[in-house]
Amino acid sequence: MTIKEIFDTMEYGPAPESAAEALAWLVDQGSRFGHFINGEFTSPGEGFDSKNPATGEVLATLTQATQADVDAAVEAARKAQGGWAGLGGAGRAKYLYAIARLLQKHARLFAVLETLDNGKPIRESRDIDIPLAQRHFYYHAGMAQLMDSELPDAEALGVCGQIIPWNFPLLMLAWKIAPAIAMGNTVVLKPAEYTSLTALLFADICRQAGLPKGVVNIVTGDGAAGEMITAADVDKIAFTGSTSVGRRIREATAGSGKALTLELGGKSPYIVFDDADIDSAIEGLVDAIWFNQGQVCCAGSRLLVQEGIADRFHAKLKARMDGLRVGNPLDKCIDVGAVVDPVQLDTISSMVAANTAGIMHQAQVEMPEGGCFYPPTLIEGLSPADPLMQEEIFGPVLVSCTFRTPAEAVELANNTRYGLAATLWTENVNLALDMAPKLTAGVVWVNGTNMFDAAAGFGGVRESGFGREGGWEGLSAYTRPKSKAKPLAKVEAFAGNGAPVDPLDRTAKLYVGGKQSRPDGGYSQAIHTKSGALLGHVGLANRKDVRNAVETAAGAGKWSKTTGHLRAQILYYIGENLSARADEFAARIDAMTGKKGGAAEVEASIQRLFSAAAWADKYDGHVHGVPIRGVALAMKEPVGVIGALCADEAPLLGLVSVLAPAIAMGNRVVLAASEPFPLAATDFYQVLDTSDLPGGVVNILTGNHAELAKPLASHLNVDAVWSFSSSDLSAAIQAASAGNLKRTWVNNGIAMDWTQDQTKRFLQQATEIKNIWVPYGE
Repeated sequence: MTIKEIFDTMEYGPAPESAAEALAWLVDQGSRFGHFINGEFTSPGEGFDSKNPATGEVLATLTQATQADVDAAVEAARKAQGGWAGLGGAGRAKYLYAIARLLQKHARLFAVLETLDNGKPIRESRDIDIPLAQRHFYYHAGMAQLMDSELPDAEALGVCGQIIPWNFPLLMLAWKIAPAIAMGNTVVLKPAEYTSLTALLFADICRQAGLPKGVVNIVTGDGAAGEMITAADVDKIAFTGSTSVGRRIREATAGSGKALTLELGGKSPYIVFDDADIDSAIEGLVDAIWFNQGQVCCAGSRLLVQEGIADRFHAKLKARMDGLRVGNPLDKCIDVGAVVDPVQLDTISSMVAANTAGIMHQAQVEMPEGGCFYPPTLIEGLSPADPLMQEEIFGPVLVSCTFRTPAEAVELANNTRYGLAATLWTENVNLALDMAPKLTAGVVWVNGTNMFDAAAGFGGVRESGFGREGGWEGLSAYTRPKSKAKPLAKVEAFAGNGAPVDPLDRTAKLYVGGKQSRPDGGYSQAIHTKSGALLGHVGLANRKDVRNAVETAAGAGKWSKTTGHLRAQILYYIGENLSARADEFAARIDAMTGKKGGAAEVEASIQRLFSAAAWADKYDGHVHGVPIRGVALAMKEPVGVIGALCADEAPLLGLVSVLAPAIAMGNRVVLAASEPFPLAATDFYQVLDTSDLPGGVVNILTGNHAELAKPLASHLNVDAVWSFSSSDLSAAIQAASAGNLKRTWVNNGIAMDWTQDQTKRFLQQATEIKNIWVPYGE
């Protein structure tokens, strides 16, 4: 027998991991658990069983949270929050370091318990999940240490409600809890119903670390418990899970003033070019789709392979699939473990069974008897519109199609309602770095996949959610600027029937696509001075005008591809032209508002334009120090089309403060001008017309904010909506935004001080962070 024959016929021998210590820990707890509230475990109550999905064995009985349980946890967190924030960053850092060290000391216990509860292979729990959870607490201990010096203007939000899924139970807990408590928040966390055991072990770790009571509270239960937390008196909701549930949470929290981050589903493309190292790409693909049985929100579940190598690639892939080992997750030689629960197994099976397109290959492997196991599956030859190419399966199922050119690859990759992650395989670095910015995704991996680190933010766009977890950018989700909140009173227009101020009527139209246009409805509104004299008329925009403006803004996408240098020049030019007409604008503002602050407002507006111009080519990303031979580039990209209801009380400054930073970052905007005082905005059209700004980049509507808010917020081609209106529209905007889960920034009836330059806040809201991982070396 030759050496080659020996290698070809060798089998892996079993390498079982002992579960004795983990099972003993469960027995020591009586195999029944209550909640962890105010630093203590409550007595077990009515509940449900947590089972090993590989065997069906009951591991423990958990308690279903009641409203009283959730209320007690929130009360404990609220009571503890002030003292916890008062410790200062350095004081909190000590506790996070202690938790990180204890996670290391008990690493094997966590890994085994995770595998027992979740069904993932022990190698994944031991080598990926638990070390990454430790890393998050170490990293955020450092963030806590640096908060006072590096984030002096930031403060904690308060109490955070956190709801995590079952695919990475401890790691998702670390992603949520570590940054929250590092910044001085306290938390009430609900782990997934299927996989709560490592969260309860973590609660025990918090006691061992001496964490003050009430800082971390953990309640167990099904979706009803999550709904209770969402409705509770908390300051933020952080949710990771399905897009459908995320949409319901967006609707439930609309207008509540609660901060919200959503990390949702995905249908991530895995793109292989014909110059790729095929064997490496296949090994990467194994990790991309069969890691954790495909139960990964960013799994590379859509294979796009260049046509010239498709047959060879699929043949090699099938051979590799047939060599995968499916079985007992506690066996260290196993590649694919158990799906988390019979319900999820049925979902996967039914989705695949309903498919009638393409050619299916299921791995020719020995399948275990019993348990929740599903064979690695490939379905090739699908078209982009086939359901399995569009719907998240969340299982070990890969779907595939081919492409010819890089441009076609981009079209196919972006042909989804999701935008979480993407993978590129090519030996051509120029091609990779050309493709990465074109892919609609929050994370792009080049010649690698499923790379994560606490230093690099993770999160998506479109219906994959909003917000980032990890890195400097992730901290913004758990902090807010220090400020004294003042309620915003409704600003009313003046009424009157006096004579016109200007005997020559100036027709103020809408501004759409670089042109003045009449309102679709054909109605206009009179604008009067404080004394009742007629200043002029403005058009009343309606739903169709919103549609036209958004369509025009969407068609001006080339603006996003221009350089910051070019955008800066145009912003400076706008500022120059406004300055030349400063006296005219000041007089107009004074006449509309009945005050004497027009000159100061015009000067502040000019300075906002210059500040945005200054930042246009300087608001840079970061190169994150991640523990690989490579870099993670955090690139700041424009959000896209931003709709905004401008401030009523500052008719020019409120408009310019929104417009300037948004277009400086390459966005296009649809702005609803100040409702009571819109004439400053209609005069501003003329400044834009003389400043070389391409048509469609800025579109300005006038009219009733309440009537414009919903069509703007519900439009699927709008990527973000901001509201600074004095009308109470926050709830309506956030509820309507749930359709495509666009980002929102609303005032919740709180006034903003427009005299203060807050350009950097606007720049942050006007950008998305895309992390591009680029390994290097042979």
